Amino acid sequence: MIYEMRTYDLKPRSLPEVEKRFGEAYEKRKKYSELAAFWHTEIGPLNQIIHVWGYKDLAERAKVREAAVKDGAWPPKISEFIVHQRSEIMIPFSFSPEIKPAKVGPFFEIRTYHFAGGELPTIKKNWENAIDVRLEFGPVVAVWHCEIGKVNTFQHIWPYKSLDQREEIRKKAHATGLWPAGKKAEKEGGRDYNLVMQENKIVVPSAFSPLQ
Repeated sequence: MIYEMRTYDLKPRSLPEVEKRFGEAYEKRKKYSELAAFWHTEIGPLNQIIHVWGYKDLAERAKVREAAVKDGAWPPKISEFIVHQRSEIMIPFSFSPEIKPAKVGPFFEIRTYHFAGGELPTIKKNWENAIDVRLEFGPVVAVWHCEIGKVNTFQHIWPYKSLDQREEIRKKAHATGLWPAGKKAEKEGGRDYNLVMQENKIVVPSAFSPLQ
């Protein structure tokens, strides 16, 4: 399973019209494959939409996209509002759940970590060993690394009922002394992984997003 994360930066004040047109076009597009999630930014880089699509592999992605375009169902007519686009192919970690329709938000935190080259095996090992500590306090939507696009990055996406709940859960997880994942690794004789940059943003779903 792969996920394509498409991030579009929009012109100011265009978001309502973009979501309207996207939602209308999606009614035809979803017969080829359904969205995993659709968000817009609430905190962080503003005027941004993020749509996530799941595919079996790159061949299926190409087949689906070709069919949707040929049918005239895609893309949505929003090009006049787009300032910048980027697409990334993400590979889930072994424990990352499949993204399915659910109501677990409405606030989602997308944390993107840029790591030094060669650190991915250590990151995977540490997270696989420590994720159960964090899951005691709340679910995770996705943990994956970028295979095509901005390489040497991985992302983890967390749902929250409120921003206050986010603060509460993060405090509880840190209080264990075993989170973030590198803390547990160090206590067990391993090492933390080497990060070079971190960023995050809070996003909320559109009305037509299967993940709410």
